[in-house]
Order: sequence, then structure tokens, then C-alpha cells
Amino acid sequence: MNKVLHYAMNIGEQMLLCGADVHRVEECISRICYAFDADRIDVFIITSSMVATIYCKDGSTYTQTRRITNVDTDIEKLHLLNDLSRKICSEHLSFKEIDKEMELIQKRKKYNLFTEFVAYAIIACSFTLFFGGTVIESIVSFFVGIFCRFVALIAEKSNMSRLFSKFFCSFMSTVLVFTAIKIGIIKVADSVVIGNIMVLVPGIGITNALKDLLSGDSIAGVLRTVEAILYGLAIATGYFVVVFLFGGTFV
Repeated sequence: MNKVLHYAMNIGEQMLLCGADVHRVEECISRICYAFDADRIDVFIITSSMVATIYCKDGSTYTQTRRITNVDTDIEKLHLLNDLSRKICSEHLSFKEIDKEMELIQKRKKYNLFTEFVAYAIIACSFTLFFGGTVIESIVSFFVGIFCRFVALIAEKSNMSRLFSKFFCSFMSTVLVFTAIKIGIIKVADSVVIGNIMVLVPGIGITNALKDLLSGDSIAGVLRTVEAILYGLAIATGYFVVVFLFGGTFV
């Protein structure tokens, strides 16, 4: 049963790293353990830690804990892990089969950098139009979005903390927008800045925080809410630092 718990924790850990809400991960670990005939399973998860204890019918108990860092958003991987957990419960896969499935998930084809750059640009451009920007402003926002993804890539490669990464991306993107104003390409910064800030807003983090709070996982919900607020403050600070440096002339 210790091996069962090990595999359940591995899957749960990967789900949490992909951006899953706490309730989903707790339920997944519990279902896998019960599928292998556990008598009882107690799981406690917050955004940075996982602890699970499995109670066997012979009276023995096993406990494992995991430290969670570098949480990201990968909805496709989360979907595949969800599907794997269901297959384990319904088909009682062997450990070798689980290893094979996990290997396939890890080696799956991911979106390339070009697609990510284009996605950032289109999202930034679309939000600029949505918030009342002109066609010229949306075009500028398109290229600022590409620059924003480039800055985010630099932050990832340098192992920068996510909080400072948000600040850095907001700061550099706003500098580029104000530079475009200074050379006369656009006249105002608001819609272009907002369009690119929306790319950085932790929407899934806020959604998961609300889901955790509504499902009764108060500690995880509060932690994720605080985390989302801090990210929002970092983004806003990046913008206001540039405004301060430019003397507020272009706001």
C-alpha cells in the first residue's frame, strides 16, 4: 500500500503543479487509494505542501509528504492526469502500466515557443480593442505582447520568482508602450497597457482560489487569494514605477 500511496501522490503532485484546485487533487488521491482497497485515506493539501496518510485493513499505516514549488498552468496535462486517475480507478492498472502512462504524459508534444508568442500577441491585441483602443493601438499592443512573452521567457530561464517575474514583465511592457508614445506612434497608453496587463493577470489562480473557498478548503483558498492579490500588486507596481520614471507625462 505504500507503493499505491507513492503513485497517488505522484499524480496528485503533478496535478497541483499544473494548476489544479486543491479539492480536485485531494479527491483524486483518495479515489486511487480506495480503488486499491485502502481502509481509510486522510489527505491535507495547501498550495505549497501535500500530506497523505493511508490506513490499511491489516492495521498498518503509511504517510508521505511533498513540498510543492514552481506551480504553473498546463490545462492539457491536467486533463491527461485526470483521465489517468479515472483509468486507474476503473481498470485497476498495474504499476508498470501507470509508469508507462506517466511517461507518455511527460513526453507529450507541447506548444512551441512560436505559438506562445503569437498567443500572447493576439490576446494583448484583442483586449486592447475590447477596452476601446484604436487599430493602431491594437497593432502596437500586438508587438508589445510578443515582447512581453520574450521578457517572461528570460524570467523563466533565470529562475526568477513568479512575483518578481510579474513585476518585470509589467515594467518592461509599459516601458515599451511609453516609448511608442514618445516617438509618436500612439497618443495614449491606457488601452495598450491594459491589453498587455490582462495577459499577466492570474485568472486561473483567482478562479481556483474561489473554488477552494466554496468547496470548504479555506486555508488553500485564502492562500491562493493572497497569492493572486500579490501578483496583482506586482503587476500594478511595474506600471506605476514606469509612470513615476516618465513623470506621469503620458498617462
